[in-house]
Amino acid sequence: MQEGPGQQQRQVRALVGLLAATALVYPLLLCAVRLTFAQLLVVDLGGTLLWLAAGAACSVAAVAALRWGVDRPVRSPWLLTGLLPPAAFEAWLLWPLLVG
Repeated sequence: MQEGPGQQQRQVRALVGLLAATALVYPLLLCAVRLTFAQLLVVDLGGTLLWLAAGAACSVAAVAALRWGVDRPVRSPWLLTGLLPPAAFEAWLLWPLLVG
């Protein structure tokens, strides 16, 4: 059975979205490791904020790539809602450094 060009285009878009999201996993892992070192071994507020921002950007980009691949709107409040628990944890870790 022959597939139409629309079906092939959707499959290619889904595979490209999956490939882009997979490519962002390695930078996200690097950000997590660097963030751990910046927080636990040598307390570095600037490094912590830098790697936290880079990790959040990679995370949002990975979800956006997956949503683009399945042809859903990339703009979604759920993209940012998923960042709330890690942001709360990071705020809890950084609070002593910020106030004193």
